[in-house]
Amino acid sequence: MNRSGHADLPLHYGTVPPWLASRMAKLGRAITESILIEYGSQTFIQRMSDPLWFQSLGAVMGMDWHSSGITTSVVGALKRAINPISDELGLYVCGGRGKYSRQTPNELVKVAMKTGLNGDELVRSSKLSARVDNTAIQDGFSIYLHSFFLAKDGEWAVVQQGMNEGTGYARRYHWHSKAFQDFLKEPHTSVIGHNQGEILNLTAKDADKTKSGILEMTKEKPNIISREAQRYVLMPAHHDVRAEDIDLKRLGSALALAHDTDISNFEELLLLKGVGPRTLQSLTLVSEVIHGTLSRFTDPARFSFAHGGKDGHPFPVPLKTYDETLSILRTGLEKAKIGHSDKLKAVRSLSQISERLEKSFKPNTNFEEVIAKERAESYKYGGMTVKGPAKKPTERVTRQIELF
Repeated sequence: MNRSGHADLPLHYGTVPPWLASRMAKLGRAITESILIEYGSQTFIQRMSDPLWFQSLGAVMGMDWHSSGITTSVVGALKRAINPISDELGLYVCGGRGKYSRQTPNELVKVAMKTGLNGDELVRSSKLSARVDNTAIQDGFSIYLHSFFLAKDGEWAVVQQGMNEGTGYARRYHWHSKAFQDFLKEPHTSVIGHNQGEILNLTAKDADKTKSGILEMTKEKPNIISREAQRYVLMPAHHDVRAEDIDLKRLGSALALAHDTDISNFEELLLLKGVGPRTLQSLTLVSEVIHGTLSRFTDPARFSFAHGGKDGHPFPVPLKTYDETLSILRTGLEKAKIGHSDKLKAVRSLSQISERLEKSFKPNTNFEEVIAKERAESYKYGGMTVKGPAKKPTERVTRQIELF
Protein backbone atom coordinates (compact mmCIF):
# COMPACT_ATOMS: atom_id res chain seq x y z
CA MET A 1 0.00 0.00 0.00
CA ASN A 2 1.37 3.46 -0.90
CA ARG A 3 1.10 5.89 1.95
CA SER A 4 1.91 9.51 2.57
CA GLY A 5 0.51 12.21 4.77
CA HIS A 6 1.14 14.83 7.42
CA ALA A 7 2.24 14.86 11.03
CA ASP A 8 1.81 17.76 13.45
CA LEU A 9 4.39 17.96 16.21
CA PRO A 10 5.12 20.40 19.07
CA LEU A 11 8.22 22.51 18.55
CA HIS A 12 11.28 21.52 20.56
CA TYR A 13 14.44 23.56 20.67
CA GLY A 14 18.05 22.58 21.36
CA THR A 15 20.51 20.29 19.63
CA VAL A 16 21.06 16.56 19.69
CA PRO A 17 24.04 15.79 21.97
CA PRO A 18 27.05 14.19 20.25
CA TRP A 19 26.77 10.97 22.27
CA LEU A 20 23.29 10.42 20.78
CA ALA A 21 23.89 11.83 17.29
CA SER A 22 26.68 9.36 16.55
CA ARG A 23 24.58 6.42 17.75
CA MET A 24 21.54 7.57 15.77
CA ALA A 25 23.62 7.53 12.58
CA LYS A 26 24.90 4.02 13.30
CA LEU A 27 21.46 2.66 14.18
CA GLY A 28 19.91 4.43 11.19
CA ARG A 29 22.42 2.78 8.90
CA ALA A 30 21.87 -0.65 10.46
CA ILE A 31 18.08 -0.38 10.16
CA THR A 32 18.35 0.89 6.57
CA GLU A 33 20.72 -1.88 5.53
CA SER A 34 18.52 -4.49 7.19
CA ILE A 35 15.45 -3.28 5.30
CA LEU A 36 17.37 -3.19 2.01
CA ILE A 37 18.70 -6.73 2.50
CA GLU A 38 15.35 -8.17 3.56
CA TYR A 39 12.89 -6.21 1.43
CA GLY A 40 14.68 -3.94 -1.06
CA SER A 41 14.79 -0.21 -1.71
CA GLN A 42 11.11 0.08 -2.67
CA THR A 43 10.08 -0.89 0.86
CA PHE A 44 12.51 1.59 2.40
CA ILE A 45 11.22 4.44 0.23
CA GLN A 46 7.63 3.48 0.98
CA ARG A 47 8.29 3.50 4.72
CA MET A 48 9.98 6.88 4.60
CA SER A 49 6.74 8.24 3.14
CA ASP A 50 4.71 6.96 6.10
CA PRO A 51 4.46 9.54 8.92
CA LEU A 52 3.75 6.97 11.63
CA TRP A 53 6.66 4.72 10.70
CA PHE A 54 8.98 7.71 10.47
CA GLN A 55 7.91 8.84 13.94
CA SER A 56 8.50 5.33 15.28
CA LEU A 57 11.95 5.25 13.70
CA GLY A 58 12.86 8.48 15.47
CA ALA A 59 11.56 7.15 18.79
CA VAL A 60 13.50 3.89 18.56
CA MET A 61 16.63 5.95 17.85
CA GLY A 62 16.32 7.70 21.22
CA MET A 63 14.82 11.00 20.17
CA ASP A 64 11.91 12.60 22.04
CA TRP A 65 9.00 10.55 20.82
CA HIS A 66 6.66 13.37 19.79
CA SER A 67 8.78 16.40 19.04
CA SER A 68 9.45 18.25 15.80
CA GLY A 69 13.15 17.61 16.40
CA ILE A 70 12.71 14.03 15.26
CA THR A 71 12.48 15.20 11.65
CA THR A 72 15.74 17.15 11.56
CA SER A 73 17.67 14.60 13.61
CA VAL A 74 16.48 11.50 11.72
CA VAL A 75 17.03 13.08 8.31
CA GLY A 76 20.48 14.29 9.39
CA ALA A 77 21.42 10.92 10.87
CA LEU A 78 20.34 9.02 7.77
CA LYS A 79 22.16 11.40 5.45
CA ARG A 80 25.40 11.02 7.43
CA ALA A 81 24.99 7.25 7.56
CA ILE A 82 23.79 6.45 4.05
CA ASN A 83 25.56 8.87 1.71
CA PRO A 84 29.13 7.61 2.32
CA ILE A 85 27.99 4.20 1.01
CA SER A 86 25.22 5.38 -1.34
CA ASP A 87 26.65 3.72 -4.43
CA GLU A 88 26.86 0.40 -2.58
CA LEU A 89 23.31 0.68 -1.23
CA GLY A 90 21.73 2.23 -4.30
CA LEU A 91 20.13 4.84 -2.04
CA TYR A 92 20.73 8.59 -1.79
CA VAL A 93 19.67 11.30 0.68
CA CYS A 94 19.58 14.90 -0.52
CA GLY A 95 18.62 18.15 1.16
CA GLY A 96 18.06 18.86 4.82
CA ARG A 97 17.30 21.85 6.97
CA GLY A 98 17.73 25.51 6.04
CA LYS A 99 20.65 26.07 3.67
CA TYR A 100 20.95 22.33 3.07
CA SER A 101 17.41 22.21 1.68
CA ARG A 102 18.43 24.72 -0.98
CA GLN A 103 21.24 22.43 -2.07
CA THR A 104 18.80 19.65 -3.00
CA PRO A 105 18.67 20.43 -6.77
CA ASN A 106 22.47 20.38 -7.11
CA GLU A 107 22.71 17.17 -5.11
CA LEU A 108 20.04 15.52 -7.25
CA VAL A 109 21.84 16.50 -10.46
CA LYS A 110 25.05 14.91 -9.14
CA VAL A 111 23.20 11.71 -8.29
CA ALA A 112 21.57 11.69 -11.71
CA MET A 113 24.94 11.96 -13.41
CA LYS A 114 26.14 8.86 -11.53
CA THR A 115 23.00 6.78 -11.94
CA GLY A 116 21.70 7.79 -15.36
CA LEU A 117 18.42 9.02 -13.90
CA ASN A 118 16.66 12.09 -15.33
CA GLY A 119 18.12 14.92 -13.25
CA ASP A 120 15.74 17.57 -14.61
CA GLU A 121 12.73 15.45 -13.69
CA LEU A 122 14.07 14.80 -10.17
CA VAL A 123 14.73 18.50 -9.60
CA ARG A 124 11.26 19.33 -10.88
CA SER A 125 9.73 16.81 -8.46
CA SER A 126 11.70 18.26 -5.56
CA LYS A 127 10.69 21.83 -6.33
CA LEU A 128 7.03 21.04 -7.01
CA SER A 129 6.59 19.04 -3.80
CA ALA A 130 7.95 22.00 -1.85
CA ARG A 131 5.79 24.49 -3.71
CA VAL A 132 2.61 22.49 -3.22
CA ASP A 133 3.12 22.25 0.54
CA ASN A 134 4.50 25.75 1.01
CA THR A 135 2.45 27.76 -1.48
CA ALA A 136 -0.49 25.87 -2.98
CA ILE A 137 -1.60 24.56 0.39
CA GLN A 138 -1.23 27.61 2.60
CA ASP A 139 -2.10 26.17 5.98
CA GLY A 140 0.03 28.48 8.11
CA PHE A 141 3.20 26.38 7.99
CA SER A 142 6.33 27.65 6.21
CA ILE A 143 8.69 24.97 4.90
CA TYR A 144 12.16 25.12 6.44
CA LEU A 145 13.30 21.51 5.92
CA HIS A 146 13.18 19.58 2.64
CA SER A 147 14.75 16.15 2.17
CA PHE A 148 14.64 13.88 -0.85
CA PHE A 149 15.21 10.12 -0.49
CA LEU A 150 16.05 8.53 -3.83
CA ALA A 151 16.58 4.92 -4.93
CA LYS A 152 18.73 4.08 -7.94
CA ASP A 153 15.63 2.91 -9.86
CA GLY A 154 14.18 6.43 -9.62
CA GLU A 155 11.58 5.85 -6.90
CA TRP A 156 11.60 8.61 -4.29
CA ALA A 157 10.12 9.93 -1.08
CA VAL A 158 10.09 13.50 0.17
CA VAL A 159 10.05 14.39 3.86
CA GLN A 160 9.70 18.09 4.55
CA GLN A 161 8.65 20.17 7.51
CA GLY A 162 7.05 23.56 8.02
CA MET A 163 6.77 25.76 11.09
CA ASN A 164 3.85 27.73 12.49
CA GLU A 165 5.21 30.27 14.94
CA GLY A 166 1.74 31.21 16.12
CA THR A 167 0.67 27.75 17.31
CA GLY A 168 4.03 26.42 18.43
CA TYR A 169 3.70 23.38 16.17
CA ALA A 170 5.65 22.06 13.21
CA ARG A 171 3.99 20.09 10.43
CA ARG A 172 5.77 17.33 8.56
CA TYR A 173 4.73 16.42 5.02
CA HIS A 174 5.41 13.05 3.40
CA TRP A 175 5.40 12.22 -0.30
CA HIS A 176 5.83 8.98 -2.25
CA SER A 177 6.48 9.04 -5.97
CA LYS A 178 4.24 6.02 -6.54
CA ALA A 179 1.36 7.30 -4.43
CA PHE A 180 0.07 9.94 -6.88
CA GLN A 181 -0.29 10.66 -10.57
CA ASP A 182 -0.36 14.45 -10.68
CA PHE A 183 1.27 17.10 -8.47
CA LEU A 184 -1.82 19.25 -8.94
CA LYS A 185 -4.47 16.72 -7.98
CA GLU A 186 -4.26 15.63 -4.35
CA PRO A 187 -0.64 14.45 -4.54
CA HIS A 188 -0.68 13.21 -0.95
CA THR A 189 -2.70 10.12 -0.21
CA SER A 190 -4.37 12.31 2.41
CA VAL A 191 -3.96 16.08 2.51
CA ILE A 192 -5.29 16.90 5.92
CA GLY A 193 -4.80 18.92 9.08
CA HIS A 194 -6.64 21.30 11.34
CA ASN A 195 -8.31 24.00 9.30
CA GLN A 196 -6.11 27.10 9.16
CA GLY A 197 -8.51 29.07 6.94
CA GLU A 198 -9.13 29.22 3.21
CA ILE A 199 -6.43 28.28 0.73
CA LEU A 200 -4.83 31.42 -0.68
CA ASN A 201 -3.91 32.07 -4.30
CA LEU A 202 -0.37 31.27 -5.36
CA THR A 203 2.19 34.06 -5.02
CA ALA A 204 5.44 32.30 -5.94
CA LYS A 205 6.94 33.94 -9.03
CA ASP A 206 7.95 30.61 -10.58
CA ALA A 207 4.57 28.99 -10.10
CA ASP A 208 2.83 30.22 -13.26
CA LYS A 209 2.83 26.79 -14.87
CA THR A 210 1.14 25.17 -11.90
CA LYS A 211 -1.15 28.02 -10.86
CA SER A 212 -4.09 27.28 -13.12
CA GLY A 213 -4.19 23.62 -12.20
CA ILE A 214 -3.96 24.24 -8.47
CA LEU A 215 -6.60 26.97 -8.55
CA GLU A 216 -8.93 24.55 -10.31
CA MET A 217 -8.24 21.98 -7.61
CA THR A 218 -9.17 24.44 -4.85
CA LYS A 219 -12.46 25.25 -6.58
CA GLU A 220 -13.44 21.61 -6.96
CA LYS A 221 -12.36 20.45 -3.49
CA PRO A 222 -12.34 23.40 -1.07
CA ASN A 223 -12.19 21.13 2.01
CA ILE A 224 -8.89 19.53 1.04
CA ILE A 225 -7.05 21.07 4.00
CA SER A 226 -9.58 20.42 6.74
CA ARG A 227 -10.47 16.81 6.00
CA GLU A 228 -9.53 14.36 8.77
CA ALA A 229 -8.02 11.13 7.41
CA GLN A 230 -6.33 7.98 8.58
CA ARG A 231 -2.76 8.96 7.74
CA TYR A 232 -2.73 12.09 9.86
CA VAL A 233 -0.63 12.24 13.01
CA LEU A 234 -1.25 14.88 15.67
CA MET A 235 1.19 14.54 18.53
CA PRO A 236 0.05 15.73 21.98
CA ALA A 237 1.60 18.73 23.67
CA HIS A 238 2.63 16.77 26.78
CA HIS A 239 6.25 15.70 26.84
CA ASP A 240 5.98 12.64 29.08
CA VAL A 241 4.89 9.25 27.74
CA ARG A 242 1.47 8.25 29.05
CA ALA A 243 -0.51 5.03 28.93
CA GLU A 244 -3.02 6.56 26.53
CA ASP A 245 -0.20 7.18 24.02
CA ILE A 246 0.56 3.47 23.73
CA ASP A 247 -1.09 0.20 22.74
CA LEU A 248 -0.40 -1.57 26.04
CA LYS A 249 -1.09 -4.98 24.58
CA ARG A 250 1.62 -4.52 21.96
CA LEU A 251 4.10 -3.08 24.43
CA GLY A 252 3.28 -5.70 27.04
CA SER A 253 3.92 -8.61 24.70
CA ALA A 254 7.31 -7.16 23.73
CA LEU A 255 8.27 -6.69 27.40
CA ALA A 256 7.05 -10.19 28.24
CA LEU A 257 9.17 -11.70 25.48
CA ALA A 258 12.23 -9.87 26.75
CA HIS A 259 11.78 -10.26 30.51
CA ASP A 260 9.35 -13.10 31.27
CA THR A 261 9.76 -15.64 28.49
CA ASP A 262 12.56 -18.18 28.26
CA ILE A 263 13.80 -17.56 24.73
CA SER A 264 15.52 -20.94 24.69
CA ASN A 265 12.02 -22.32 24.08
CA PHE A 266 12.15 -20.79 20.62
CA GLU A 267 14.51 -22.52 18.22
CA GLU A 268 14.71 -19.48 15.96
CA LEU A 269 16.12 -17.40 18.85
CA LEU A 270 18.95 -19.73 19.88
CA LEU A 271 21.57 -17.40 18.39
CA LEU A 272 20.34 -14.70 20.78
CA LYS A 273 20.62 -16.92 23.85
CA GLY A 274 22.69 -15.14 26.48
CA VAL A 275 21.61 -11.67 25.40
CA GLY A 276 20.37 -9.80 28.47
CA PRO A 277 16.65 -9.01 28.94
CA ARG A 278 17.15 -5.26 28.59
CA THR A 279 18.92 -5.66 25.24
CA LEU A 280 16.26 -8.11 24.08
CA GLN A 281 13.64 -5.45 24.84
CA SER A 282 15.44 -2.98 22.61
CA LEU A 283 16.11 -5.54 19.89
CA THR A 284 12.46 -6.57 19.81
CA LEU A 285 11.29 -3.01 19.18
CA VAL A 286 14.06 -2.35 16.65
CA SER A 287 13.08 -5.61 14.95
CA GLU A 288 9.52 -4.36 14.59
CA VAL A 289 10.67 -1.09 13.02
CA ILE A 290 12.56 -3.18 10.45
CA HIS A 291 10.00 -5.93 9.88
CA GLY A 292 6.62 -4.79 11.20
CA THR A 293 3.72 -4.12 8.87
CA LEU A 294 2.70 -0.47 8.56
CA SER A 295 -0.51 -1.10 10.49
CA ARG A 296 1.55 -1.65 13.66
CA PHE A 297 2.89 1.90 13.95
CA THR A 298 -0.22 3.67 15.19
CA ASP A 299 1.42 4.26 18.59
CA PRO A 300 4.93 5.62 17.90
CA ALA A 301 5.48 6.32 21.62
CA ARG A 302 5.79 2.56 22.17
CA PHE A 303 9.14 2.58 20.41
CA SER A 304 10.62 4.96 22.96
CA PHE A 305 10.78 1.90 25.23
CA ALA A 306 13.71 0.67 23.12
CA HIS A 307 16.19 3.42 23.94
CA GLY A 308 14.33 6.03 25.99
CA GLY A 309 14.71 9.69 25.09
CA LYS A 310 17.42 12.31 25.36
CA ASP A 311 15.25 14.45 27.67
CA GLY A 312 14.54 11.49 29.95
CA HIS A 313 11.07 10.56 28.66
CA PRO A 314 10.05 7.89 29.25
CA PHE A 315 13.51 7.25 30.74
CA PRO A 316 17.17 8.14 30.04
CA VAL A 317 18.89 6.68 26.98
CA PRO A 318 20.58 3.41 28.08
CA LEU A 319 23.90 3.79 26.27
CA LYS A 320 25.20 0.31 27.16
CA THR A 321 22.03 -1.29 25.82
CA TYR A 322 22.09 0.96 22.74
CA ASP A 323 25.64 -0.13 21.96
CA GLU A 324 24.86 -3.82 22.51
CA THR A 325 21.90 -3.55 20.15
CA LEU A 326 24.10 -1.88 17.54
CA SER A 327 26.77 -4.54 17.92
CA ILE A 328 24.28 -7.38 17.38
CA LEU A 329 22.79 -5.70 14.30
CA ARG A 330 26.18 -4.87 12.80
CA THR A 331 27.47 -8.41 13.36
CA GLY A 332 24.33 -9.81 11.75
CA LEU A 333 24.64 -7.52 8.75
CA GLU A 334 28.32 -8.31 8.18
CA LYS A 335 27.63 -12.04 8.29
CA ALA A 336 24.62 -11.67 6.00
CA LYS A 337 26.84 -10.02 3.39
CA ILE A 338 28.92 -13.19 3.16
CA GLY A 339 25.92 -15.49 3.05
CA HIS A 340 25.33 -16.20 6.73
CA SER A 341 22.04 -14.57 7.66
CA ASP A 342 21.13 -16.64 10.73
CA LYS A 343 21.62 -13.78 13.18
CA LEU A 344 19.51 -11.37 11.16
CA LYS A 345 16.81 -14.05 10.95
CA ALA A 346 16.92 -14.35 14.75
CA VAL A 347 16.44 -10.60 15.09
CA ARG A 348 13.53 -10.75 12.64
CA SER A 349 11.98 -13.58 14.69
CA LEU A 350 11.79 -11.30 17.74
CA SER A 351 9.09 -9.13 16.16
CA GLN A 352 7.27 -12.18 14.82
CA ILE A 353 7.22 -13.99 18.17
CA SER A 354 6.20 -10.82 20.01
CA GLU A 355 3.27 -10.42 17.61
CA ARG A 356 2.26 -14.04 18.20
CA LEU A 357 2.40 -13.57 21.97
CA GLU A 358 0.26 -10.46 21.62
CA LYS A 359 -2.72 -12.45 20.36
CA SER A 360 -3.29 -14.05 23.76
CA PHE A 361 -1.60 -11.41 25.91
CA LYS A 362 -3.70 -9.67 28.55
CA PRO A 363 -2.17 -6.40 29.77
CA ASN A 364 -1.90 -6.45 33.54
CA THR A 365 1.24 -4.40 34.08
CA ASN A 366 1.00 -1.03 35.76
CA PHE A 367 2.34 1.36 33.15
CA GLU A 368 3.74 3.83 35.67
CA GLU A 369 5.54 0.99 37.46
CA VAL A 370 7.25 -0.03 34.23
CA ILE A 371 8.57 3.51 33.74
CA ALA A 372 9.57 3.80 37.41
CA LYS A 373 11.55 0.57 37.17
CA GLU A 374 13.28 1.68 33.98
CA ARG A 375 14.29 4.97 35.57
CA ALA A 376 15.44 3.34 38.79
CA GLU A 377 17.65 0.88 36.90
CA SER A 378 18.82 3.37 34.28
CA TYR A 379 22.21 3.88 35.92
CA LYS A 380 22.98 0.17 35.39
CA TYR A 381 22.71 0.60 31.63
CA GLY A 382 24.64 3.84 31.28
CA GLY A 383 21.51 5.99 31.27
CA MET A 384 22.09 9.45 29.83
CA THR A 385 20.07 12.59 29.16
CA VAL A 386 21.00 16.05 27.96
CA LYS A 387 21.47 16.91 31.65
CA GLY A 388 24.01 14.15 32.24
CA PRO A 389 24.29 10.56 33.48
CA ALA A 390 21.50 8.82 35.38
CA LYS A 391 22.20 8.47 39.09
CA LYS A 392 21.66 5.48 41.33
CA PRO A 393 18.38 5.94 43.23
CA THR A 394 18.19 6.23 46.98
CA GLU A 395 17.54 3.11 49.09
CA ARG A 396 13.98 4.31 49.71
CA VAL A 397 13.20 4.48 45.98
CA THR A 398 14.84 1.09 45.45
CA ARG A 399 12.66 -0.51 48.11
CA GLN A 400 9.54 1.00 46.52
CA ILE A 401 10.53 -0.45 43.12
CA GLU A 402 11.10 -3.89 44.66
CA LEU A 403 7.56 -3.86 46.01
CA PHE A 404 6.07 -3.59 42.50
